[in-house]
Amino acid sequence: MASDWISALGMVATAALVATSALALLVAWHSRYGVEGQSLFATGRPVTAFLFDGHRLLEATPQARSLLPDGDEVNGWSRTLSLLGPMFPGLGALLEALPGIGETVIASGPEVVPPVLLRAEYLAGLTRLTMTEGESSLPTAPEKGAVIAALHEETGVQRAALLHAPALIWREDAQGAVTWANHAYLIRATELLPVGDELSWPLPRLFLPRADGGSMPKRAKLQMPGGTEWFDLLRQPKGDEVLCYGMPANSAVQAETTLREFMQTLTKTFADLPIGLAIFDRTRVLQLFNPALADLTLLTPEFLISRPTLSAVLDALRAKAMLPEPKDYRSWRRQLTKVEEEASHGLFEETWSLPGGQTYRVIGRPHPNGALAFMFEDISSEMIRTRRYRADLELGQSVIDAVDEAVAVFSEGGQLVMSNLAYAQLWIHDPAVLLSDAGIARLCDWWRRHSAPSLIWDDALDFVSSLGDRSAWDGEARLLDGRLLACRFRPLNGGATLITFRPRLAEVSAPQTDLIRDERLSA
Repeated sequence: MASDWISALGMVATAALVATSALALLVAWHSRYGVEGQSLFATGRPVTAFLFDGHRLLEATPQARSLLPDGDEVNGWSRTLSLLGPMFPGLGALLEALPGIGETVIASGPEVVPPVLLRAEYLAGLTRLTMTEGESSLPTAPEKGAVIAALHEETGVQRAALLHAPALIWREDAQGAVTWANHAYLIRATELLPVGDELSWPLPRLFLPRADGGSMPKRAKLQMPGGTEWFDLLRQPKGDEVLCYGMPANSAVQAETTLREFMQTLTKTFADLPIGLAIFDRTRVLQLFNPALADLTLLTPEFLISRPTLSAVLDALRAKAMLPEPKDYRSWRRQLTKVEEEASHGLFEETWSLPGGQTYRVIGRPHPNGALAFMFEDISSEMIRTRRYRADLELGQSVIDAVDEAVAVFSEGGQLVMSNLAYAQLWIHDPAVLLSDAGIARLCDWWRRHSAPSLIWDDALDFVSSLGDRSAWDGEARLLDGRLLACRFRPLNGGATLITFRPRLAEVSAPQTDLIRDERLSA
C-alpha cells in the first residue's frame, strides 16, 4: 500500500512540474514577441506582414491578405514569393539563409515607387515578413505604401502585356467610340491614316458594324499597305463599355481558301467522271457523291442529298432493280452486310448483271478515318464487245473446223494461235493443250518426229520466224504411215503465217495404220 501511495504522489508531482514549465515558456514567448493577449502583428498600427510556419501561411494582416485575394494558405508561400520577388532582388536567396542569420532588411528595387523595405525575421521556427515604406518624396500613408507598391508592380506587368500583345485589343464606350487601344491597334490605325494626318483623339474605329445595321461580324479584314490582314473579332461587354479583341486569322483564312479551292476542284473533277462515286463516313452515312451516281443508279438527287446510310442506299437500289436479283434475297442481304467489312480492307469488287441488261462493276475501297468509297462503272459496252469478240472467235473456229485441210495459224512471234479439227486428227495431238508452249520450233520438232526425214521443217521454221516481205511456197512431206502431205505456207497480215496440210495418199491398210499410230504414241 505504501508503495502505491508513493507512485501516485510521484505522478502528481510530475504533472505539476510539466504544467509549470509550459506556463513559464508561454510567459517568455509573450514577453519577447508580443503583449499578453495580442497577436505577433500587434504593433500598434496597421502593417503589411506575413507569418509562415515553413511554407504554410499561419497569419497575415488585412493589408497583406489584400495582396492574396484567394486566401490560399497552403500555397501562400509561393504566392507571396511570386508577388515580392520582382520587387526585392535576391529575396529567394536571402530567405534560404534566414534561419542562420535570424533577421535582415532588404530594400526594393529602383523601379518600385515609392520605395519599400522588407524585414525578414526567423522566430523559433516561424518566418515573419514585414513591409514598411522607405524614404520617398511622395506623401503616402505608411500603412498603404507596401500595398501601393505591389499594385504598381502588377499594373506595370499587365500594361506591358496588353500593349505588346500581337492581337488587337481596344475598348469601346456605349456610343462605339474607341476609348483605349493597345500598341498593335495603334500601329494599324496609324498606317491607315491619310498621308499627312496624325493620330489624334478620339482614336479611329478600324472595324465597323454591318451596313444593314447588324451586329459586328465575327471575321473582318483590314486592307493594309502591305496587304490584306484578316482578324477574328470577339466582344466582351463590361458594364457600359465593351472590350474588343482582334485575333490574327491570316493563316486560318488561307487554309480555308485552299481547302475551298481544293474541294471545288474535286467537285468539278467528280462531276465530269463517268464513274459513279459514293463516299460514306465512318458511321456509313453518305457524305459525297457525283452526278454520275444518280445517272447510273437511278437514285434521285433528293434522296442522295438527304444523306442516307449504306443500307438505305442498297435497299433503294434493289427497289429500282439496280441490284442483281438472287434467288434468296434474305441470304444475299446478309451477305451485303459483309460488304462494309470487305470494302474496309480493300477486297470488295463485284460484277453486277442487272435485270435490265446492264452490267456494272462495283468496287469498294477504304478511305482515311474509317470512311468507305464505292465506285459504280457501267461496263455494258465492254461486256458486249467481249461477248462479240468471243462469238467471232467461236465462229472462226467453227469455220476452220469445217475445212478438210489441216490448218495451223502462227502469230508474228511464231506462236500457234489457231488450228482446226483436221489438224488434231492428222498430227494426233490437241493444240489447245500445248497452246501455252506451242511455238513453231516445238511443233517443227513434233512434225519431224512423226514424218520421214526431210528438210522441209527447217525451211518452215525459217519462214515463220523471218521478218519482212515473204513469198508463199509449197512443199511435200511423208508421214510414218506412208501418206504424202501437200504442205502450203502462206504469209498473212501483221506478220502471221498460215500453214495447211493435205494428205495425197490414203491406201495404207488399217492394221498398218494402227501399228504406226502405236509406234508414234510410244515415241
